[in-house]
Amino acid sequence: MPKVPAFCDLDQTGTTFETSPNGQVGEVSILPPKSKIRGGARNLANRESHSLSSAQVSNLIAASEHASTIGLPFTRMITIHWECAGLPLADMARATGRFTDLMAKFLSRHGKRTAWLWVHENGVRKGGHCHLLAHVPADHVPALSALQRRWLRSISGKPYRARVIYSKPIGGRLGLEACNPDLHAINLEEVLAYVLKGATHEAASCFNLERLEPGGRVIGKRCGTSQNIGAKARICMSR
Repeated sequence: MPKVPAFCDLDQTGTTFETSPNGQVGEVSILPPKSKIRGGARNLANRESHSLSSAQVSNLIAASEHASTIGLPFTRMITIHWECAGLPLADMARATGRFTDLMAKFLSRHGKRTAWLWVHENGVRKGGHCHLLAHVPADHVPALSALQRRWLRSISGKPYRARVIYSKPIGGRLGLEACNPDLHAINLEEVLAYVLKGATHEAASCFNLERLEPGGRVIGKRCGTSQNIGAKARICMSR
């Protein structure tokens, strides 16, 4: 898995990452230093970006490592083509937040915990879409898969369209994280590198990311994590 190099200057403005106080959204927010007034263009829902910054890449890598540390390694990659589902670009963050909320509530009802991270991209052919890495216990995958289309209809308010969602186990086999954790870790590293492919050239150089592709224009938050693997959770764990 890509590591956070000690020499890399991630942010010279003092910006820090923490999870959103909105548990329903469960995504990463970029917050200004405490000495500055909160708000501004950086926090506007309609702000635009075209790539993942070094700070964002650092946060996502650290979140993935922390998920494994607390026993919730990412086991599934889910890609949702929100534009194909009929949602405008500005609604992607809300839609992804709702999807992860429904997923977490489903697993919680069965006494299971989860963790996730997501990255938004916008391609010429694919349109606005989300790559989601999540911890889903193998024995709950069939039930989760059966519910996904219903969730998408609820979120979009429109009938499900073919090829809107694509879901597969990381490593190509259910339960790989338990029966062969070393092989799962190798596959997770490759999947995470793919999800981070929309990084800036500076971030790619900083984190040794070999695959780069245009991330496209995204409105609102470009990436996020569940609160249990966000910056606050990691800080508390290290104390």
